[in-house]
Amino acid sequence: MKITYIATYPPRECGIGTFTNNLFKSMLMHDGQNENEHEGFVVAINDNDLTYKYPKEVKLIIRQDHQEDYLKAVKHINLSGADICILQHEFGIYGGQSGVYILPLLHRLEIPLVVTLHTILKAPSYNEKAILKEICKMAHKIVVMSHKAIDFLVNIYDVPKEKIALIEHGVPDIHFSPEKSRKEFKLENKKVLLTFGFIGRSKGIETVIKALPEVVKKYPELIYIVLGKTHPNVLRHSGEEYRIFLLRLVKNLHLENHVVFLNEFIDEQDLFKYLYACDIYITPYLNEAQITSGTLSYAVGVGAAVLSTPYWHAAELLAHERGRLFNFNDSEELAETLVELFDDPEELKKLKQNAGEYGKEITWPKSGEKYLALSEKVVKKGLPVPAHKETEPDLLILPPFSLAHINRLTDDTGIIQHAKFGIPNLKEGYCLDDNSRALLMVLMAYKRMKDARALELSPIYLSYIHYMQNSDGTFRNFLSFNRNFLDEVGSEDSFGRTIWALGYLLGNAPNDAYYQTGRLIFFNAAPNFESLKSIRGIANTMIGICYYLRSNPSDDSMTERLRNLANVLIKHYEENLSPGWHWFESLLAYDNGILPLALLHSAKILNDDKITQTAIDSMNFLTEHTLNDNYLSIIGNEKWYKKEGERSLFAQQPIDAMAMVLMYQEAYFVTKNKDYLNKLYTSFLWFLGENDLRMSLYDFETKGCCDGFESYGVNRNQGAESSLAYLISHLTVLQAYEEFHRSDLKLV
Repeated sequence: MKITYIATYPPRECGIGTFTNNLFKSMLMHDGQNENEHEGFVVAINDNDLTYKYPKEVKLIIRQDHQEDYLKAVKHINLSGADICILQHEFGIYGGQSGVYILPLLHRLEIPLVVTLHTILKAPSYNEKAILKEICKMAHKIVVMSHKAIDFLVNIYDVPKEKIALIEHGVPDIHFSPEKSRKEFKLENKKVLLTFGFIGRSKGIETVIKALPEVVKKYPELIYIVLGKTHPNVLRHSGEEYRIFLLRLVKNLHLENHVVFLNEFIDEQDLFKYLYACDIYITPYLNEAQITSGTLSYAVGVGAAVLSTPYWHAAELLAHERGRLFNFNDSEELAETLVELFDDPEELKKLKQNAGEYGKEITWPKSGEKYLALSEKVVKKGLPVPAHKETEPDLLILPPFSLAHINRLTDDTGIIQHAKFGIPNLKEGYCLDDNSRALLMVLMAYKRMKDARALELSPIYLSYIHYMQNSDGTFRNFLSFNRNFLDEVGSEDSFGRTIWALGYLLGNAPNDAYYQTGRLIFFNAAPNFESLKSIRGIANTMIGICYYLRSNPSDDSMTERLRNLANVLIKHYEENLSPGWHWFESLLAYDNGILPLALLHSAKILNDDKITQTAIDSMNFLTEHTLNDNYLSIIGNEKWYKKEGERSLFAQQPIDAMAMVLMYQEAYFVTKNKDYLNKLYTSFLWFLGENDLRMSLYDFETKGCCDGFESYGVNRNQGAESSLAYLISHLTVLQAYEEFHRSDLKLV
C-alpha cells in the first residue's frame, strides 16, 4: 500500500508537523528502516514563503497561501500511484479564509481520503463549519482523538458516527531514567514543575506563576520550567508581548529564582528528558475549547503526574485518577493542590503509575498500527469516493461580505474608477459605468442585508448619475478628480448600465426620495432607448426596463419598447446564426453573458417563446465555450474569439464572470432547472481561484477584487469595476441560495 500524507512537516516548527512525522515513521518504518510492505511520501505545507530543508520523504511542497500549489499537488498525487491520502487538518495551516484552499485539492483527489482532525470547534463561524463539513463529506474516514470530538462531529457537524474512528494522540516510545534526567539538568534537589509547548495568551501560564508564592513558602526548592517558543502566529502579530508580561509578573512576585523560561523548540529526545525529570506537569489553559492536546498526551504517555484545567481533552484524558483538575484561572486552587501532592508522595506516585499504565496503550507504534489497519480497511473495501461535484450555492468558500474596499474607493463625488493595487488612483477620476454598478450593488446589499452603510452610499452614486445626465437624457461618462467633464456623451454601454441600475432602483427603492429621483432620470433618458445601436447597450437597457416593469406591469408603452429592443437582439442573432455558431455576432467578445441575460429577463415579461428559445440556445452556446471543464474559462479580451478562429485565453475580466453568474441565476428563475444553480456557483468560483490560472482574484486583506489576469498572472490592481463585479456576484449567490432553499429542492 502506498500512502501520501498532507500536513506540515519538520523541520518546520509545528506540533502537527511533529505529529505527522511520528505517524509517517510509525506506519511505514521500523527501527529507522523502510518496510517493504508499505511505502509513502509527504506533501508538506510551507508557511509565509519560508523554505525548509526537508527530509527525503517530502516529495512536494505547497506554499500555504498559493492556491495554484494545491492544484499542482493534487495532480501529482493522482498520478503517483498512491492508494490512499491521509490529511492532517487544522484551520490555521492551510491558506485562504479558514483554510479554504485545501478544498479544491480534496475535490480533485481521485483516491480514498482519511482525515485527522486536530481542531473541532464547538461554536464555529459559518465558513469554519461549512469547510469542515465539506471535508468530512469527502473523507472516507475521519480520525479524532477524544470522545468529545465524536460528539461534536455528530451533533454539530452532522457527520455519521460510523464514519468516525477514535485513535488517541500517539506518544513516542522514548524512555529515560528520571534520576539521570534530573542530574543532567542539575535538578536533583528540586521539586520541578513543567509546562511545554508554543507560548501564547491562551496557555494561561500566569495562572501557575500566581500560584507559586504560596507553594514556595513551604517548598523553597521548587522550580517551574516553561519550555517553548512563542507561537509563530503570535510572534508575527504581537511579538513577545506575552512573554514580557510573564517575565514582569515573575519579577513582581519575586520568583526570579523559581521560574525558568527556555525559549526554544527542542527535539523529542530532550523534551522527554524534561518530562521524566519533572515532578508535576501542568497545562493551565484558559478555556475549555481544546479538543486535542499533544503536550498533554505526551505528559500522560511518559507517566508524569499531571495537573490541568478542565478543557475538553484534559477532562477526558485525566479521568480515572490519571491526573488532577483545577478550575480555569484559579491560582489559589492550583496552589492548594500542589502543596497537597507534595505533602503526599504516595498520592503523587499513584497518579504517575495510573498515567504510566495508560501511556503504554497510546505509544506511536500502537497508534501507527491502528492507522495502518484503518487505511487497509478503507482501501480493501474500495469505498466509493464521495460525490465531489455538489456545487450547491451555499457559502462554503464565500468570504464575509464586506464594503471595506468600496468605502475606500468612494468619496463625496462618487466611486473612483481605478486603483493601484488596493489604493484609489485619484488620477483616473470617476466614470458613469462604475457609479451605476455601485448603485446597483448597494441597492442589492441593502435589500438583502439591510446594510446601513449600503444605504448611506446609495445617494452618492445616484447623485453622480444625475450630475452626468445631459439635457437630452443622454449621459456623460468620465469626470476628473477635480470634477471637470472629460467627454460630451458617454458610450452606449455606460448608458445601458445606468438604465439597468435605475430600473433596479425603481423596483427596489429604499425610500420615496430615491425612487422619485431615479424615476426622473430614467424617464428623461427613455426617449433615447430605441436609438441605441450597440447590442450590449441594448441588452443592459432591456434589463433595466424589465426591473422597472416588474413593479409597473401596466406601462404598455414601456413594454413595447422592451419588445422592440428584444427584437433587435433576435435580429442580430438570426443574422449571425450558422451551424455550430449560435451567437449574436461573428465573435465572442466581452461581457457576453449580458446578451442571453437580457433575453431571459425579457422572456418573463413578454411571454414570447422565440425570445425564450433564443436566450436558451445562445446561453448553451456560451456555456459550451466557457464552462466545459467544471470551471469557468472566460473569453479573454486580448484577442477575443472570432468565428472559425482561436479563442483568446488571457485578459479575462471580472465583469464577464459577473455576467455569467447573473445569466445562470436568471436561467434558473425562468426554467427552475437546478443545473443552472450548479453553473452559477461554478462561475462564481472563478473569482476565488476556479479559473484557468487557478489563482484567486479576491483579496482577503483589502476585500477588493483584482482586475483580472493576464498571461503573466493576476493583475493586482483592484478597481471599482472588478470589485463591484465580485460583490454583485457574491450577492447573487446569496440570493440564489435563498431561492433554492425556499423551493425546498436538493441539488445532486
